[in-house]
Amino acid sequence: MARRYWEDSAAVLESLQEESPDPLHCLHRYPETFRKALENANRICLCSFMAAESDDLPGEMMQEVQTFAEVHIAWLSKVLSAAGVVDSKGSDPWTRAIFAAVAGAQLIARSRSDVSIYDTLIDGYRATGLLPA
Repeated sequence: MARRYWEDSAAVLESLQEESPDPLHCLHRYPETFRKALENANRICLCSFMAAESDDLPGEMMQEVQTFAEVHIAWLSKVLSAAGVVDSKGSDPWTRAIFAAVAGAQLIARSRSDVSIYDTLIDGYRATGLLPA
């Protein structure tokens, strides 16, 4: 199940690029991938949920959860680089910060059952430059 989840997530990320050749537009739409879970009965990303319970996960499942994160980080690196925002060699800290911030925004919004909190946090990430506007 966790493998299929990250595979489906990777397909969604790739479809973002297929739908828009503009990497900045893809980056702008990236938070939508996490927002959809909140729109679906205030759910949270499956891999984020499992990562929070990592002490109780079997090693094979934890590897799938980590792969989910690495898929997102690799995609962000590729798109940030294509946008000319950062060199792919120096993108790792930024991509990990974006991934953590967006996943964290989802968690905070879920804890309040309020998707508008997610939107406000994402807008703040854009205003401060964490997410390219």
